[in-house]
Amino acid sequence: MPSDDYQACIDACQACATACDNCSTACLQEDDVKMMARCIALDMDCAAICRDAAAFMARGSAFAAEICRLCATICTACAEECGKHLMAHCQQCAEACRRCAEACRRMAGAA
Repeated sequence: MPSDDYQACIDACQACATACDNCSTACLQEDDVKMMARCIALDMDCAAICRDAAAFMARGSAFAAEICRLCATICTACAEECGKHLMAHCQQCAEACRRCAEACRRMAGAA
């Protein structure tokens, strides 16, 4: 069972991964998919690292803080890209990414 300190960050990572999955799928339905390529790629990277970070924390890995620092970096990049697009799915994803990046920075700083 992960510690309470980890649980909030795990929850943020899982929510972010879901938002990124939703965003990338919705981006594929947009009229100009090519314009959304960077958004889709970052969504995929972000979802993957968020799932990894959650798993590292759930296991209490000694590397959790390092993974969370990287996760925060990728979440921030994804939030910046999604934030450029006005579609609701991109805006929702950007917000989830910002929350996750903050949670990961807090967790990494506390570890």
